[in-house]
Amino acid sequence: MYGFESTLNTHGDTFERNSAAMQAHVDEFRAIERKVFDSAEAAREKFEKRGKLLPWDRIRRLIDRDSEFLELCSLAGYKMHDDKDGSLAGGGIIGGIGIVSGMRCLVVASNAAIKGGTISPAGLQKSLRLQTIARENKLPIITLAESGGANLNYATDVFVEGARGFANQARLSALGIPQITIVHGNATAGGAYQPGLSDYVVVVKGQSKLFLAGPPLLKAATGEVATDEELGGADMHATDAGTAEYLAENDSDAIETVRELVALLPWQRKLPLNRAEPEAAAYDQNELLGLVPADSKTPYDVREIVIRLADGGRYQDFKAAYDTQTICGFIRIDGFSCGIIGNNGPITPAGATKAAQFIQLCEQSNTAIIFFHNTTGFMVGTDSEQNGIIKHGSKMLQAVANATVPRLTVIVGGSYGAGNYAMCGRGLDPRFIFAWPNSRTAVMGGAQAGKVLRIVAEEKQRKLGMEPDPKMLDALEAATAEKLNKGSTSLYGTARLWDDGLIDPRETRAILAHCLLVCHEAEARTLRPSTFGVARF
Repeated sequence: MYGFESTLNTHGDTFERNSAAMQAHVDEFRAIERKVFDSAEAAREKFEKRGKLLPWDRIRRLIDRDSEFLELCSLAGYKMHDDKDGSLAGGGIIGGIGIVSGMRCLVVASNAAIKGGTISPAGLQKSLRLQTIARENKLPIITLAESGGANLNYATDVFVEGARGFANQARLSALGIPQITIVHGNATAGGAYQPGLSDYVVVVKGQSKLFLAGPPLLKAATGEVATDEELGGADMHATDAGTAEYLAENDSDAIETVRELVALLPWQRKLPLNRAEPEAAAYDQNELLGLVPADSKTPYDVREIVIRLADGGRYQDFKAAYDTQTICGFIRIDGFSCGIIGNNGPITPAGATKAAQFIQLCEQSNTAIIFFHNTTGFMVGTDSEQNGIIKHGSKMLQAVANATVPRLTVIVGGSYGAGNYAMCGRGLDPRFIFAWPNSRTAVMGGAQAGKVLRIVAEEKQRKLGMEPDPKMLDALEAATAEKLNKGSTSLYGTARLWDDGLIDPRETRAILAHCLLVCHEAEARTLRPSTFGVARF
């Protein structure tokens, strides 16, 4: 029994207005991505004079021709730290999932064309997130390194936490996940340990420089005078120090060396997947642009989104008549069976119990779960409290936190309060989490927060025997609302890695299909762990 038929008018004025509003959001974040790309492209002549490829050109040569590359966290650090206008977004790193010699890999490239690829605090958090994705999904990591290291203006923000990246590398090697690094340029101080902790290292003649202390620091610290080549040149590391396994003539040769190495690794490329025959969507994906009302206060049925993502448009509702504000059901995406949890309003006690039961059923049948956020949070009020919202909400949180099946999250609207937690927001560690550009994430809405603080301040004034000051209360309410609203936008959240990237709604099905394939391959893949990983001697 399939429980939902679309009633949406995709040709009316309302749909057109919604589409235009969503398109404006998409255009905004795409323009920022383009600004970052153009900033790097401006360095092309300088790179070519040095005989080097730009970072994006390196990635394109690395991945298989005509294969897809799923970029992740593209706007990390947007308008944070040194990024004044968005042109430095990305944290100094380009990261994503691509196919290299038939093997699905996590690819990480220093964006050396922008500020020398120096790493901001957001860039560090992005690199740690990428390592988590590699670990959870058993993806080999290929790093295209050329970085000036940590941005020293924020050294105190990255120094201590930076060790976590090195610890992750050691543990990934011990898990049996291959790590391959090309050193295209500088790898200095702590940055030298990144290739040092990789399982395979490729250096480039006349370009690679790996040392704990460069010539200026060496002279200042010890008085010794040495050249870059003597201290950390490619030939020295390939012949004397033994840091590098492969010596390449140039960037292109280094990339081809890695492609050949990956092709020779006996990694499991073809895996048995628990997957039905993939089927096309029954709806035009362009319709996803106009489903969400331009006015966020206007309700809509999240199932209108779900059926457009489903193979053949088929969706089976679960407990359809038992709480209509929390939606649960089953679909397939590209042949993969999925459990769906979405919001048509706040999460009630009944909705929480419904979702918790549904998660347990998905766990029992080894079915991945996809969460679609559009909720103001848990229902409040006397009736809700007396019906056990804390108790039942806690059980839903327990179910979400302890589920071992792949959990994917898409924030399609509001994601407020503990509803963000219960719907598997960033803090509940979904395998992947993406956001539509219209979405908002916050502890509560700005207007509600303003009213709360106004009421608290007014009550405090009365307790002190003061007559409430309307002008002061108005200013407090307005300032609070403005602050919350500014801090809840999708751009604000993605800059802080609350998600793995903003996506065009029309690309949601393709991205989810890609991520489901990654998750299922990880489940089918067998690793060969060791105690300490691979070390050079």
